[in-house]
Amino acid sequence: MSPRVLPTVLTAALIGGILAATPASATESHQRPIRLLGERIVPNALQFQGTTVGGLSSIDYDPRTGGYALICDDRSAINPARFYTATFPVSASGVGDVTFTGTKPLLRPDGTPYPPLSQNDPAKPQNEQTIDPEELRVDPWTGDYYWSQEGERTATTLIDPSIREARRDGKYVRDLPIPANEKMTPTAGPRQNLVLEGITFAGFGSLLASEVEGPLLQDGPEPTTTTGSLSRITLQSRFGPVLAQYAYPQEPLFAAPVPSTAFATTGVSSMLAVDQADPSKFLMMERSFSTGVGNKVRVYEIDTTGATNVLNVKSLADAKHVKPVKKRFLFDAADLGLSTVDNLEGMTWGPKLPNGERSLILVSDNNFSPTQVTQFVALAVPSERL
Repeated sequence: MSPRVLPTVLTAALIGGILAATPASATESHQRPIRLLGERIVPNALQFQGTTVGGLSSIDYDPRTGGYALICDDRSAINPARFYTATFPVSASGVGDVTFTGTKPLLRPDGTPYPPLSQNDPAKPQNEQTIDPEELRVDPWTGDYYWSQEGERTATTLIDPSIREARRDGKYVRDLPIPANEKMTPTAGPRQNLVLEGITFAGFGSLLASEVEGPLLQDGPEPTTTTGSLSRITLQSRFGPVLAQYAYPQEPLFAAPVPSTAFATTGVSSMLAVDQADPSKFLMMERSFSTGVGNKVRVYEIDTTGATNVLNVKSLADAKHVKPVKKRFLFDAADLGLSTVDNLEGMTWGPKLPNGERSLILVSDNNFSPTQVTQFVALAVPSERL
């Protein structure tokens, strides 16, 4: 069956729930713990091929090279918006050093790099305006890159978020359609900087799932220390058509900032398919920060089976009968024994370990700040935990 025929047939089977979820192979009391294999911290302000390494907002394993692809969330303020490739040896006995192997700018349809925000030209098409890169995934079919960006919302500027395809050299291929409710309007759509933080392939590459970091304006307020919120997960064909949308219940803010008027934020910073054979299960990374307290990063497993399709639900705040995705706590980064829990934003499955465990790789975004770190983390995840 040719690749062009496969998605239509496979998507129908996956969305219809023909592929059932596999039950856990062991009870909770007999599950082995998720454990730290090791971590590496990259020197701050590392210079590589004429760029400053930092702002690493996502990571994805590339089976073609055995290495990783990482997007940088620099909005062309330091260097042109770009991605990196790197190697990071992982084994049951630990992890090796991080070695960067390449970097390329992400390019606009006209073949030029994206401009910084200060030089943005609103007269140009949206796919040529300034971007805020957040997550990049390697296409399991072609090896190309699919990447998300958050757009912009200010009193004078509205730039829609987007999911784009690029060649391995950064050349623009196309924009995928996004749901109308994820586009920026003066009174609805995503909040500033709480947009398309995560994407992942599912269904053997026939599907693309994405998530909005926080609740849309029409879906209610952001989480507080006493209440959570509902954000949206979108499932679409790799060729574009949007198939479904689900409500994701976000946790309350883990702690109030100090002082109480200072900055605090929480939201979903990455998502990852648990198994390409099951398009209903994903890992969701919830990343929070409160001034004077620090970071809190937790990972959950979710299941969209039986959840309400909210694609045509105008507001989750007013939806009385919406059934959100099922959610199960997996781990808190504070319990892993890390040297520090920094601004972890990306995750990917790494190589399988000899004992059958899966390696899960995390990366942190240092925001190009001298007080933060670029941190690579490798975990061992027993098969019965998922």
